[in-house]
Amino acid sequence: MIISGITGDSILDGLGLRVTLFVQGCPHHCKGCHNPDTWDFLGGAEKSIREIYDIILGHITSLHQGVTFSGGEPFHQSYELCELARLLKSDGLDIVVYTGYTLQSINDNPLLNYADYIIDGKFEIDKRDIGLKWRGSSNQTIWKKVDGLFLAQ
Repeated sequence: MIISGITGDSILDGLGLRVTLFVQGCPHHCKGCHNPDTWDFLGGAEKSIREIYDIILGHITSLHQGVTFSGGEPFHQSYELCELARLLKSDGLDIVVYTGYTLQSINDNPLLNYADYIIDGKFEIDKRDIGLKWRGSSNQTIWKKVDGLFLAQ
C-alpha cells in the first residue's frame, strides 16, 4: 500500500478516539482540501499491510474505538484496505471510511463489507461548515451500517 501517514489520536474522524490512516493518491482534487499533499499517486511511502497493521496496533489503547481510513482516496486502494480492515475488525475495532465518491457509485466495492461508517461526497468549499459532525461540507453524508445496510445519519 501507499500511505501518506498515520495519526494515533483523532477525535474528529469518527466515533470516539481513533487511529487515522491517510492513504496516498486522490483523483478528486477538491478546492480547499485539508490534505492536498495526499493527492499525488506517486507520493507517500510504500508499506505492507502487515507493517501498517502493526503501526496501527502500536497506537491502539483501551480508549480507542476504531480506525479511520482517509486520504487521499481510500477506494483507490480498497482491495488492500479490505485485508487491513479484516485484521482490524478481528481485533474488535470499528472502521470509518472517508471517500469523495458517493455511496451509490461505489455500492459494489468489497471494502463496504468491512466499513461501519462511510462519509461520502467531495469536499465543497462553498458548502464548508466547521460545525458539522465528522464532515467538512454540508453535501457530504454520514452513512451508518445497520443490519448490513447503510442508513443516512
